[in-house]
Amino acid sequence: MRQILDRLLKRMIRKGGLVVIWPNGEKTTYGPDRDGAYALKLTDEKAIRGIVLNPGLAVGELYMDGLLVPVDCSLYQVMEVLLANLQMAGMGAVPIMNARMVMGTIFRRFKQLNNAVRSRRNVAHHYDLNGRLYSLFLDRDRQYSCAYFARGDETLEEAQLAKKHHIAAKLKLDRPDLSVLDIGCGWGGMALTLARDYGARVTGITLSTEQLAEARARAEAEGLSDRVKFELLDYRAVQERFDRIVSVGMFEHVGINHYASYFGMVKRTLKDDGVALIHTIGRSDGPGTTNPWIEKYIFPGGYSPALSEMMLPIERSGLIATDVEVLRLHYAETLRHWRRRFAANRDAIQTLYDERFCRMFEFYLVGSELAFRYQEHVNFQVQLTRVQSAVPMARDYITDTEQRMMSAVPAAAKAESFVPAGESVHA
Repeated sequence: MRQILDRLLKRMIRKGGLVVIWPNGEKTTYGPDRDGAYALKLTDEKAIRGIVLNPGLAVGELYMDGLLVPVDCSLYQVMEVLLANLQMAGMGAVPIMNARMVMGTIFRRFKQLNNAVRSRRNVAHHYDLNGRLYSLFLDRDRQYSCAYFARGDETLEEAQLAKKHHIAAKLKLDRPDLSVLDIGCGWGGMALTLARDYGARVTGITLSTEQLAEARARAEAEGLSDRVKFELLDYRAVQERFDRIVSVGMFEHVGINHYASYFGMVKRTLKDDGVALIHTIGRSDGPGTTNPWIEKYIFPGGYSPALSEMMLPIERSGLIATDVEVLRLHYAETLRHWRRRFAANRDAIQTLYDERFCRMFEFYLVGSELAFRYQEHVNFQVQLTRVQSAVPMARDYITDTEQRMMSAVPAAAKAESFVPAGESVHA
């Protein structure tokens, strides 16, 4: 197995440098940068065999189990070398990954059979973790989705606030008391912002009991319970009609089998002159599969769609796509902030769980950031209406609204609330 992995790395590492320390202590250097190469140690033959047979799953599991160990460098540095080179070489450079992707495509519809019961279980797997975990690496508003970096040097607080106003502007909340459905409302930050800053009346739905309790408590604390209500409800069970519909970071959990039902629900519950905005992770290189490690440990049943996979069920539903925006690298920057905050609070997080959990979450944050930097992952924002005239003919209203709202926000609300010791805000 070592010979196979050696040949694979020789073929793949064409940029930077990587040193592999084998179980017997021998070292092999790959790539042109021998002086600046980052090192990893494989502690036993199980690690070698796992990487050769199923690298997409094994690398993360080996790191979790302490069988793949970065030496005098960080996990991020090792993974950056691997993923940057994989992006350059293409999946054909790793035949077993290519073969497993083909198999994953064949079975992906079965894995994404997210009926109401299975959806609830999948959501609980990740979102019903101890609430303090998320407070230790997210922004104050607990926005657990891609932020919006218009300049690129914003703090996390600024970028998440800008994301909410960017989405609100696309919803065209141009008069008070518009009814809004927030599908997958998380801890309530978006719903509370729409009610507080735009005068909307919002119904937020979630399948997470932890998020539901926190969202309701926040609405009560902010005196917005009369304008915002949160319910434990599957999107398929919604019956009421709304002026506006928003969904941020939830569509990734729908599953490709259920896209027709999802957009049919949006069409059915959106009023005739209504506007909907779907914000989701997507892939720019066409249909694919979910990484097996992510699927097993982080988001069971999850899938980030290609735009082509979204558009056909949108068209068949009778909805009109009135605006599509592709956010590139915004999520990479968001994840960079989360990764730094997680590292700074690692000791506190370890008191909530254990070392293996911390390693799992580190690998998740690092791998996800690099997927947005070097691979096909992006974010889509798709605006939908039932009629052509529901939104203005030109996009100027989006920019005008978000600039007006952001300029009215007090500086304290946009300030960075966290800087790791020894680092500048933009390090």
